[in-house]
Amino acid sequence: GTLQEDGTEGPPGGSNKIEPSLQSLQKFVPTNYASYTQENYLYAGKKIVIQESIESYGSVVWPGAVALCQYLEEHTEELNLQDAKILEIGAGPGLVSTVATILGAQVTATDLPDVLGNLQYNLLKNTLNCAAHLPDVKELVWGEDLEQNFPKSTFYYDYVLASDVVYHHYFLEKLLTTMVYFCQPGTVLLWANKFRFSTDYEFLDKFKQAFETTLLAEFPESSVKLFKGTLKWD
Repeated sequence: GTLQEDGTEGPPGGSNKIEPSLQSLQKFVPTNYASYTQENYLYAGKKIVIQESIESYGSVVWPGAVALCQYLEEHTEELNLQDAKILEIGAGPGLVSTVATILGAQVTATDLPDVLGNLQYNLLKNTLNCAAHLPDVKELVWGEDLEQNFPKSTFYYDYVLASDVVYHHYFLEKLLTTMVYFCQPGTVLLWANKFRFSTDYEFLDKFKQAFETTLLAEFPESSVKLFKGTLKWD
């Protein structure tokens, strides 16, 4: 094969030109963790290999992600995921975004800067040449510069996905602000979470104040609940 400008190997005998959309995605370098492992998953009839590391919360697939992937796979037609515009917040190592992409959605995966390299690596490895739409990766710090980085006049999403974003951290108010911001009329938020602490239920109460909330599924073996939310409008 030929080497591209970014050092990746291109198709044998192919041009050195790389698709602009692909080039824009190959901009983050994975953090150099010593504990990376390769974990295998199977969704939509496809083997998915996710690089994970226990050195970072954002580089591990948590139970909520597995539950959400299962739901997306089982309800693809009902959710009308083909060509749907999807934003995932707190995408971590990217399993949910990978599955949504394989199911035909146009996905934007977001997280904090330190996990974007691994997220991008997993998305490219599992979706390149086998999905209708190449996923995008963007930095998103909850509650910060939302209108500047994701102006509502430009960015609209059919679905906002979130899994295990609620746990023992100090950014729950900013998380809720972010959820509300991205939910325009017609947007559906799917949030899966393992409920561990009383603060998780306190967040759920605040979530219900902002969103019309439906419990879609429960997974007793992992203590995960999956909620559907649509923003309440005055």
